[in-house]
Amino acid sequence: MPIAVHTLGLSVFALGTSEFMLSGLLPDLADDMDVSIPTAGLLISAFAIGMVVGAPLLAVATLRLPRRATLVALISVFGLGQVAGAVAPTYEILFASRVVSALACAGFWAVGAGVAIAMVPVTARARAMSVMIGGLSIANVLGVPAGAFLGEHLGWRSAFWAVAAASAVALVGVLTLIPRIPLPAEKPLVRRELSLYADRQIWLAIVLTALAGGGIFCTFSYLAPLLTDVSGLDSGWVPTVLALFGIGALAGTTSGGRLADAHPFGVLLGGIGTSTVLLITLALTASHPAVVVPLAFFLGFSAFITAPALSARMFNLAAAAPTLAGATSTAAFNLGNTSGPWLGGRVIDANLGYAATAWAGASMTALAAALTVVSLRHHRRTTSKVVAGSLPTAAEESARTNIAT
Repeated sequence: MPIAVHTLGLSVFALGTSEFMLSGLLPDLADDMDVSIPTAGLLISAFAIGMVVGAPLLAVATLRLPRRATLVALISVFGLGQVAGAVAPTYEILFASRVVSALACAGFWAVGAGVAIAMVPVTARARAMSVMIGGLSIANVLGVPAGAFLGEHLGWRSAFWAVAAASAVALVGVLTLIPRIPLPAEKPLVRRELSLYADRQIWLAIVLTALAGGGIFCTFSYLAPLLTDVSGLDSGWVPTVLALFGIGALAGTTSGGRLADAHPFGVLLGGIGTSTVLLITLALTASHPAVVVPLAFFLGFSAFITAPALSARMFNLAAAAPTLAGATSTAAFNLGNTSGPWLGGRVIDANLGYAATAWAGASMTALAAALTVVSLRHHRRTTSKVVAGSLPTAAEESARTNIAT
């Protein structure tokens, strides 16, 4: 892997920490802002909605701009959004800061994913994406629990300041370690990039990705109150359990990156099926902390082992539209991050309890498993068909070589 790919992964650490750290901050944040926990949970959905909308829009808007300059601008805006969240006096301003941060985050993901894919051969796409997603996993291992720890001892605003500092470090990394990437001789065509949406396999991949992620985050977004109110654990346990989820996520991402290039559908079926079983187990045993605590690790593993396969499949389906393919993959993941917390909030508002979010999540992952089977059958019938050609053109391969060197 080129060092630039690892730099992107480290930058994603800051992005991912901001996106998911609210899972450990919701009770204190809700109390400080004088809103209910489900209302505070909408801040997670707000970030995800910004990612869904921002990824394709910013991908198209920046299609002909220099890649490194675009990454620098986006990580800078993201960092400023964290500062705005840290000083937000009202829930409404905090909500707006989350949306702005999400738009910048989405653009960085979309452009960064395209850069990472361009620097490696087709047979290493899942590995390249696993490096980027690994930054997200490390965020769950270190960033999210650290945010919960800071929130416990210094208040929830301190977590936002910490992410702002991490964003500044990421900015330095992008400036110094991402090479100046030459624009292709032939200007990218928006029409050609948009052509990927004409294929049913793309839409099937979008829905599958959204359901697989949404099922997990339907429960994960409300894990802190589930641990304290249902499992009976002290709030000091929350960072530890979040760290277990993150360690599982990192292990899953690493395993998925190694396996997904050769066995994409095997990884998808195994990971999504396991997530469904684990969520059902969590729903049935939520009041037993001895079961819930280790389940967090296995949920993280099953959730993230599928991420490289889902990302690589999107790029393989739209090989000649890499920027919008990356944006679409980012949007699909965040459709799940939007719908999952929203569904979990509705379950809680219906007075079904925090444990019921696991039943709702299991229903989403079960549907994702069914769609994986449909996608596999469709893939077998149309093995040679992709939206814009599965093999890179000579010009694309030359550009990849120039970037890597």
